[in-house]
Amino acid sequence: MPLHPAIVAWLEPLKALPPIHTLPVAMVRAGGAERLKFAPPPPPVGTVVNRGIPGPAGDIPIRIYRPFGVGPFPLTVFFHGGGFVLGNLDSHDPVCRHLCLASDSVVMAVDYRLAPEHKFPAATDDCLAAVRWAASHAREIGADGKRIALAGDSAGATLSAVTAIRVRDEGGPALCAQLLNCPRVDHRVDLPSYRDNAEGYFLTLAMVNWFANHYLGKPEDAHDPHASPIQAKSLAGLPPAYILTAEYDPIRDDGEIYADRLTAEGVPVVRKRYSNMLHDFPYILLDVVPEAAEELAAHGAWLKARFAAA
Repeated sequence: MPLHPAIVAWLEPLKALPPIHTLPVAMVRAGGAERLKFAPPPPPVGTVVNRGIPGPAGDIPIRIYRPFGVGPFPLTVFFHGGGFVLGNLDSHDPVCRHLCLASDSVVMAVDYRLAPEHKFPAATDDCLAAVRWAASHAREIGADGKRIALAGDSAGATLSAVTAIRVRDEGGPALCAQLLNCPRVDHRVDLPSYRDNAEGYFLTLAMVNWFANHYLGKPEDAHDPHASPIQAKSLAGLPPAYILTAEYDPIRDDGEIYADRLTAEGVPVVRKRYSNMLHDFPYILLDVVPEAAEELAAHGAWLKARFAAA
């Protein structure tokens, strides 16, 4: 199916901009902050609280979104995307609000350390610390520590997958779900989707490599299962997964081979590919195509079901 016409129109003005992979990191981050000023107002939730929690290298900023009503609510720990280089609590604030409402859960967004200032494994160490803190302080934030899900988009989906593995291998806490929106699970670039979608669809192969070069400290890091979760010796015993992919995404095949392997090792998986969408569309195109909001609602419905089954 051809790319959605509204996305074709959205891509057109981007062609006049210099490619991200040719720019300094600071300039790209500044541009993202500037674009936030023109975003539509996000939906209200019950409460929003900013605070810091202890991490392996100092406090980790978090933002806690509580639904309307009386808790304790289930808990979704959210890791933002941005190639491990970009993104923060503000960039994904609208998405976290929508997810909070759609899932009827407390959403705890984690502002993990970014590359290149903090190379691998800084981000995943922060994410693991945040999940453990959330489990032990669930009541304090109006949540139920026995119903915890992980969620993230793009690099945040990768961090969710890695954190699920680390939690399993390093002593808990128990998780009931992992919601992976367009994850990258392997730092190989020899899969067909990297060739088919190398250019022209927002996320390019050059950008994928730019992010990886900033994130990984040395070549052998690419084979570490805490960077490339597909490299884990076993995926058995991980929580049920929802894996979203898009046809016009260079990392499409990553998510799909991860879904295949999880299924083969006995993990329940809901997998969905949109044939006319590009990378991370539910979050970056929320105000562009109706399918984005529909998919966010589906994320919430799936999380609700997993929380009910926990």
